Amino acid sequence: MSAPENEVRQFTVGHDDEGVRLDRWFKRHLPQIGFATISRWARTGQVRVDGKRARPEDRLAPGQVIRVPPGGASPQRGERERVPLTEEELEQADAMLLHRDRAAIVLNKPPGLATQGGTNTTVHVDRLLDAFVGDGGKPGPRPRLVHRLDKDTSGVLLTAATPGSAAFFSKRFSGRSAKKIYWALVVGVPDISSGTIDLPLAKQPGTGGEKMMPDEEGQPAKTRYRVVDRAGNSASWVELEPLTGRTHQLRVHLAAIGHPIVGDGKYGGQAAFLTGSISRKMHLHARRLIIDHPDGTPLDVTAELPEHFAASMEQLGFDEAMSDAEPETGPPPPSKELLKQVAKRHAKTVRKERRGERRSRTTAAPKAKSGGKAAGGKSVGGKAAGGKSAGGRGSAGSARPGPGKARGKPGGTKAGGAKPGGQKPGGRGKRT
Repeated sequence: MSAPENEVRQFTVGHDDEGVRLDRWFKRHLPQIGFATISRWARTGQVRVDGKRARPEDRLAPGQVIRVPPGGASPQRGERERVPLTEEELEQADAMLLHRDRAAIVLNKPPGLATQGGTNTTVHVDRLLDAFVGDGGKPGPRPRLVHRLDKDTSGVLLTAATPGSAAFFSKRFSGRSAKKIYWALVVGVPDISSGTIDLPLAKQPGTGGEKMMPDEEGQPAKTRYRVVDRAGNSASWVELEPLTGRTHQLRVHLAAIGHPIVGDGKYGGQAAFLTGSISRKMHLHARRLIIDHPDGTPLDVTAELPEHFAASMEQLGFDEAMSDAEPETGPPPPSKELLKQVAKRHAKTVRKERRGERRSRTTAAPKAKSGGKAAGGKSVGGKAAGGKSAGGRGSAGSARPGPGKARGKPGGTKAGGAKPGGQKPGGRGKRT
């Protein structure tokens, strides 16, 4: 990928890009080339896959060669040039590293470090990922975030080493197959030692989306919890397993049941701070992450507690060995993809049943025509009580005259005359 941008370039599709669309491949590896340019190159045959014309929606296979024409490699408008990391930042990044392989880079994020940048936030995990570009001096793609932790939450943070592994891990998080275990110190002791908090959440109005609140009309949110140990009635050590991934979910759920996380003044107010020498920092730590790995072997990583959390555990008399941060066994909750499939199958079944109802109605109509109706009803081209209608559909008790002229036979009606039953000319007779 080091060919000059003013020359034709050749790229070989890797295993991480198996099945990806051609336009998505460009977004991963050549993001400075816009979709309009890719579409124009495809229409004019300038971009090719294995020497053949290709469309943006074509799926790629490992080993295929993509021909990219000259141009399109200039930085996008408004794109900022990355500032090189300082020696201090490189050391900070190296100190966070827990695990690294060809697909994953796992960090132990310290409290107070934001996952992504924002207003007046220049140092964050996303910036520090520049320290892990390439491996052993070889060039490579820049690692990507696949999930996030709150600024004041510490612990396991998974980043993807390649675009393909980023897509792989993202599906595991969205499909809820990834297991995340958190440790927290909370104020007081829950009455029930273990259970599930099922409380929908929504953004709190007037906070710009920076704060969540319980709301029955909000998005579903579930959290399993277990009290590991307690320090009298003042505080307890809780193990948490989020079954959904809503913003600030654990913090809102614990505050909602009356036991806010120690140090979480945002949701617990002054009641979230313990007296004495317990740190005022938030005591929420992503202890363990278990997730499928592209190599086939599950990735299982545990992060040590930060200094303030470990000191509080010791002061309150809690022994870390009392919890192995083991997720609760049992089938994972259904993923979004599975729920969509179930909904589609149900809709298909309903459509088939309705088609069957329509068919039964259409097949039942000819039977009524062939047999006619009882006396007093409308006969349609058949026999009715009182004799055969002359030249058409009219008969004794019929509501309409026949289309032809009546010949005066019994059971018929004269054209323009009154029908049996007292019907007025041109009208309908009453049933008796």
